[in-house]
Amino acid sequence: MMLELMVDAKNALGECVLWCERSGRVFWTDILGSTLWAHHPATGVTRSWAMPERLASFALTDHDERLLVGLATRLAFFELGSGEVTPVCEVEAGLTTRLNDGRCDRQGRFVFGTFNEVEPRLPIGGFYRLNRDLRLERLPLPHAAIANSICFSPDGATMYYCDSPERVIRCCDYDVVSGALSNLRVFAQVEGEGEPDGSCVDARGYLWNAQWGAGKLVRYAPDGAIDRTVALPASQPSCVAFGGALLDQLYATSARVGLANPGDADGGLFTGTVPGVRGLPESRFVC
Repeated sequence: MMLELMVDAKNALGECVLWCERSGRVFWTDILGSTLWAHHPATGVTRSWAMPERLASFALTDHDERLLVGLATRLAFFELGSGEVTPVCEVEAGLTTRLNDGRCDRQGRFVFGTFNEVEPRLPIGGFYRLNRDLRLERLPLPHAAIANSICFSPDGATMYYCDSPERVIRCCDYDVVSGALSNLRVFAQVEGEGEPDGSCVDARGYLWNAQWGAGKLVRYAPDGAIDRTVALPASQPSCVAFGGALLDQLYATSARVGLANPGDADGGLFTGTVPGVRGLPESRFVC
């Protein structure tokens, strides 16, 4: 199976794809383009919003026209209708990092990590959680150079994450009430080419990971064994999500950055149906 090009966005660094079941739209960002994108499959309409900084990741909220956005230096709320930006807090001020991958846990708290922008890319960034009272909390996880692959099991009791250059996806027990982390362990070692990038978990608790540089998505069973791979006509897939009315549509973003001779599809949004597999509704930030 191979995913097909849905939107020829030619993103420099497409990322953080999410499905909004209320509006029937798929959202994603072009980080380097400082742009939020949305596509409505039912009508074929695509639109975009310019952002005040590079937009690394974001979350749906309990207000349909409001997103929690992870900009390069800070968290903020963004109003889709008016374009108004309301700052929440700065993150890692004074470090050579920007925000990177992020996703809400099953309780509606936003968990995210950072990316060291300076070579050599030393692991100086961290993992954080924005709680429902808007209190920012650093999570007791090892420092990372490129924090990625943040997602949660269907019951919310397992958190997945990685530092991409390590080529290892890790997980830990995640207390659904307190948010305490424990039992840190290796989930899966990436095989062959590529590095682990963005992930999501389907309704059966299998983890889907976009593997940067390998042109594929990999589905891992709950025990970390490879279940299947899905190809796409772009070498740098960056994030994956399920959507559609039945949550049986797979979406993946991709990037053109760093490619000497990017192909026509690189930087596009891809989609396809995986028979017998469905996703979960995206958790929303609640405050």
